[in-house]
Amino acid sequence: MMLAVVAFSCTQPKDKTATATVGTDMPALFERQGELAKAVEWERTKSKVAELKQKITSHPSEVKPRLQLATIYLSEARITGEHPYYYPAVLSILDGVLTIDPNNFEATTFKASVKMSQHQFAEARTLARQARNINPNNAYVYGVLVDANVELGNYDEAVTMSDTMQRLKPSLESYSRASYLREIYGNYPGAIAVMKLAVQAGLPGSEPQCWSKTTLGYLYETTGKLKEAEMQYNEILAMRPSYAFALRGLARIHKSRKEYDKALALLAQAAGIMPEFSFHEDMADIYALQGQTEKARTKYAEVVKMLEEDAKSGHAVDLELCKLFTKSGQWELAQAYGLKEYQKRPKNIDVNQALAWVYFNQKNFQKARQHMQVALRTGNKDPERLQQAGAIEIALGHVPQQKKLLAEAQKN
Repeated sequence: MMLAVVAFSCTQPKDKTATATVGTDMPALFERQGELAKAVEWERTKSKVAELKQKITSHPSEVKPRLQLATIYLSEARITGEHPYYYPAVLSILDGVLTIDPNNFEATTFKASVKMSQHQFAEARTLARQARNINPNNAYVYGVLVDANVELGNYDEAVTMSDTMQRLKPSLESYSRASYLREIYGNYPGAIAVMKLAVQAGLPGSEPQCWSKTTLGYLYETTGKLKEAEMQYNEILAMRPSYAFALRGLARIHKSRKEYDKALALLAQAAGIMPEFSFHEDMADIYALQGQTEKARTKYAEVVKMLEEDAKSGHAVDLELCKLFTKSGQWELAQAYGLKEYQKRPKNIDVNQALAWVYFNQKNFQKARQHMQVALRTGNKDPERLQQAGAIEIALGHVPQQKKLLAEAQKN
């Protein structure tokens, strides 16, 4: 790592692309804006970062303060949504730790976690396995292995990793992963029950707990329990008014009630808090529902640009682009990006669903059914997936199969 020493500034850098970090030259903390800057923990965060930078300068060969800094930056990435800056910044810090200590467990595990966040799933799994070889009794690394195997479509292996994680350390993180796996296998009551345990295990008002409550709210939405979902989102905002994903959850509730103006206002508020592409995508979806075709097309194009910018920092966004181009009716582009993602993870149910819907819209119903069969292989009961599968069966003249899928969707 570099030998240069820089001032311990916590100001926002002009360029969001972090440069490689060696020695004591640490990436700056990205300055929060708006509502996020008012959060009670922000001043403590800035103070802690300054303290850690001082320790790194005074003791450049120590890895602990570097790892603590990486942990804070990972948290800030989640809170602020400034992934294009923070993920490269964290990787540069972790590479510095691994230069000092090539077999450092924490740095290897955190690096795997960042690669997960950048959707580089195969590399994340490789790194997580390396970390497990260093320390096979740490729960966190099994969480990364759960996530990587889910994204790669290795669901049985993900279950095994989840069981090991829970055995080593029952926690918010282990419960939330168990919940997601139950959802994947179509067990919504079980998924809700375990996600409730995750919420109970979290510190009230903390970002991880708010994330768990948001996920619980989404599970309630998926199963048609809108009042319960709305309660979760409102409880989050009572504790943490700047939590943008809870605002998005409320927007979905209003959208389901066809209260489109209220939904758009909430999404605009969320987008003003953090630069998350999904908020803008949701706006475009609502414009399309309102019949504002040109406005929807413009907003979808804006989201594409956001994703392309994100890709410059190492974030793989092919699946997201496939879905966006499908929504905007650009079938050839949707197919190209879908196939690109399929080459990397052909067993993933979400990738196969996305490709199935592209082929459906291209009137290639046999190909659509082929991919949808893979998307349904875990017994997942996501209503949209089942509805799309039903539409494919109808197009092929398979009315009994369509009725069965519709019945499954209505059970939720």
